[in-house]
Parts: sequence; C-alpha cells; structure tokens
Amino acid sequence: MSFPLLTATAVLPAAGAIVTAAVPAARRTAAKWLALLFSLATLVLAAIVLVRFEPGGDRYQLTESHSWIKDFGVRYELGVDGIGVVLIALTALLIPFIIMAGWNDADPLEDSNSRWRPTQGFFALILMVEAMVILSFEATDVFLFYILFEAMLIPMYFLIGGFGDRAHAGSDENAAAQRSYAAVKFLLYNLVGGLIMLAAVIGLYVVAGSFSLSEIAEARASGQLDMATNTERLLFLGFFFAFAIKAPLWPLHTWLPNAMGEATAPVAVLITAVVDKVGTFAMLRFCLQLFPEASKWATPVIVVLALVSIVYGALLAVGQRDIKRLVAYASISHFGFIVLGIFAMTSQGQSGATLYMVNHGISTAALMLVAGFLISRRGSRLIADYGGVQKVAPVLAGTFLIGGLATLSLPGLAPFVSEFLVLVGTFARYPVAGIIATSGIVLAALYTLVLYQRTMTGPVKAEVRGMPDLKARELAVIAPLIALLLFLGVFPKPLTDIVNPAVEHTMSDVQQKDPRPEVEAAK
Repeated sequence: MSFPLLTATAVLPAAGAIVTAAVPAARRTAAKWLALLFSLATLVLAAIVLVRFEPGGDRYQLTESHSWIKDFGVRYELGVDGIGVVLIALTALLIPFIIMAGWNDADPLEDSNSRWRPTQGFFALILMVEAMVILSFEATDVFLFYILFEAMLIPMYFLIGGFGDRAHAGSDENAAAQRSYAAVKFLLYNLVGGLIMLAAVIGLYVVAGSFSLSEIAEARASGQLDMATNTERLLFLGFFFAFAIKAPLWPLHTWLPNAMGEATAPVAVLITAVVDKVGTFAMLRFCLQLFPEASKWATPVIVVLALVSIVYGALLAVGQRDIKRLVAYASISHFGFIVLGIFAMTSQGQSGATLYMVNHGISTAALMLVAGFLISRRGSRLIADYGGVQKVAPVLAGTFLIGGLATLSLPGLAPFVSEFLVLVGTFARYPVAGIIATSGIVLAALYTLVLYQRTMTGPVKAEVRGMPDLKARELAVIAPLIALLLFLGVFPKPLTDIVNPAVEHTMSDVQQKDPRPEVEAAK
C-alpha cells in the first residue's frame, strides 16, 4: 500500500492543532513556534503533492479510497486534479504567514479589565481550519466534502467571535457585541446554505445511488444515470446556493464585511484568501461536473449575479471609511470575477478563474496583512485617522502600495494575468457581460488609489508621527508574498501548465467548446 500522501497533508495540521492546544497556558511562545513548525511541515508535504502531480496524467491523482459508512455507500475518497492541487499549495503557503502575522494577536491584554485571550487556542484553531480546507480540496466523495464544508464553520466561528480586532472604536462591551454579531451572522448564513446543500446531497444519493464522483461520472458515461431535467436543476440549485454563500456572491455576501471587519487581520485573510475559495472551487468540481445541463441552464442568471457582485462590491469599496471593510468589499468584487470566469464556459475563463483564486489569495493576504500592521500601530481602522505615513514609515507604505496595485490588477503583477483571462473568456461568449465587467477595473483603480492617497500621502498627522516602520518579522511575512506577486505576474506558466488540463476536463463535462472568433472576410 502506497503512502497516503493526501491524508498526511491534512492530518499533519490537525495533529498540530491538538499538540498546540495541549501546551500549558504559561508556554505561549512554545505554542506559537509549534504551530509555525507544523504549518511549515504541511507546506513541505503540499510541495511534494505539487511535484508528484502530473498535469498530463489522470484527472484525479494520488487517489485514496476506503469504505467508511458502508450501509449508506459513503467512502473516504481523496484525489487531486490540477485545480485542487494549486489551491492546496495556496492554503499551505498562506498559513505560515498568517501565523507569523498574528504572532501577538492572541496574547493577554495588558488591561486588567479585559478578559484573557487563550493564545494556544488561537493558533490551534487556525491549524484546524487549514486541515479541513485542504481535505475539502482533496475529497472526491460528496458526503465527505459536505461534512468538511460544514465542520470548518466551527473553528472559524470561534476565531471571529473570540479573537476580534483590538482596533475597535468604542468600549470593550461594544467591541465584544460587534464580534459576536459578526460571528453569529457568519455561522447562520453558512449553516442555512449547508442545510439546503444537505437536502441536495441526499437527493443526489437517491437519484445516483452513490456519493462518489468517479462512480457518478462512470454511470453518466455508460448511460446508467439519466437525471430528469427538473431534478437536476433542483439539485444544482441546492449545491450552488451553499457555494454562493461561501464564495460569497451577491446578494448572499453581507456576512463577509462584518466578519472581516471584526476579525483580526490574519483571520480576515484566512476567511477570504483560504476558506472562501472552497465555495468557488466547489462550483467547478461539483456543480459543473455533477449537473452539467443544469449549469448551462442557470448560466445567464449566474453571469448577471457575478456582474452585480463586480460592480456593487467595487462601488461600496469606493465609499468605505474603514480600511478592512474596504478590502472586504473589494474581495466581493473579485469573487464576482471568479464566478464570471467559471460560468463563461470557456477554457480561458475557467483557467483565469482558477488563477484568480490563487492570485487573489496572495494579493489580498499582502494588502490585508500590511493593513493589519498599520492598524496595530495607530489603533484605528478608520481611513480618516491616517495621513503622511509614507514619510515616517516608507517601507510599510511601499508594501501597502504594491499590495494595492496587485488588488487593482496592475500589469506585471499576478492578478492581472488571471483577470485578463477571465475577461477574454467572457468577451468570447458574452461580449456585453465582458464590457460591464471591465468597469470593475476602473473602480478598482479608484478605491485603491484613493485609499493610498488618504492614508499614506499628504501632511503627517500628529498621531502617526512616531509610527515605526515594518520590523523583521513583519518583513518576513510580506516580502515573500510580494516576490510571488511579481514572479507570477511575469511568468504564470508553472500554474497554467497545471490548471489547463483540469479545465479541459471540466469543459468536457459540460460539453462546451470555445467559441470560434468571428472574422469578417476581407472585401
């Protein structure tokens, strides 16, 4: 029996969570280093998975399959395709930076009136989320995926509600109430989506007699499985609704600004750069593969929803006064681009959407973590409380600018390639939608440059005059992310080589081919 590499990649951070949580209360520093070491070891295993994956090989590789709940046909089945393997690599890459950025975020507060913050629990919860997200990218059994999809809500709930942002205007009681509201809203939205998805999962089993993606695909290919049109559409809507909440897609997005605003900056990155990717990934793996006809049927409406997300999220970002909520609304706009690329039903669009998941994760991590370092120095999230920071902390301002430019998809930085592919793929099939989506680029430039101008330029405000620049630990967090943005911006081929074969399989599932360019004959 070969070594279960995929299982090990998920079990290692889960084991790290247990070990970190068991560290005695007085050994906070030891708990931090243990969490960091386990996350780095997970990154090594993820790198091995990436190296062993053969882009031109079988659709699902490094597979594992074991009987789990035999009476209900549930199996412990794992496998990775080109889309899943790059998202596993993204998750494993970001977690060490999240841990380093949040090094002091859960330490006890100096104010004796404030409750003690359990440091060990903070880092253990981050590792547990990592384990569940990685396993969800590997799961090829629908029921197993559903369990992971729901289980990751529990540690995220405690990370949002129990370890909120310290830079909160108002009293400690008001801050705690806002955190609790954000955490409960996050949980309720996602639980409602999960319950509807559970009904669809049960319905799928009744129709297909299996939870296994491979078995369902074989039954479709052999003609043994022929879903009624209405049944397929209802099942598709059940899955898509849950994924649209997780993504999030307008109008199911309202939990995200609250959650990101009240969470610490590292946890905000965990939400939007890691956990939310499960929603868009699942659209590709489950919606399109299990319900191809229904996916095509729903495409016009989903394209409209994606366009609304792009424009609506960007417009609200322009008007924000809170730095973290601005990044949250910008992410809603970016997720609109991802969903648009998926349902453009072109190879360029779906390749761009997958790259966008990776590049958005890196760029949002860079921008939000630098914003977190900035907020921790001033103690405020309000844009109006800053000014002239580039004169007193030039390195902080410079990294903030690069993160912002990546967010607006500046050519030469990684998100540009993915956004360009999404737009090209959309224009090929839906020219009007492509034109509307392009307005999101203009709005992104507006909210990013206005944010930088108001916080970093102009006269130096008295409150920021003594602000220190980035320290060694903070530079160690930001510098690799910026290097990746630059590298993937000029040389995305390592990612496209892995992603493109998986996209071809998805296009085959929905029986779609790229539209041929219409060129008028020369007169």
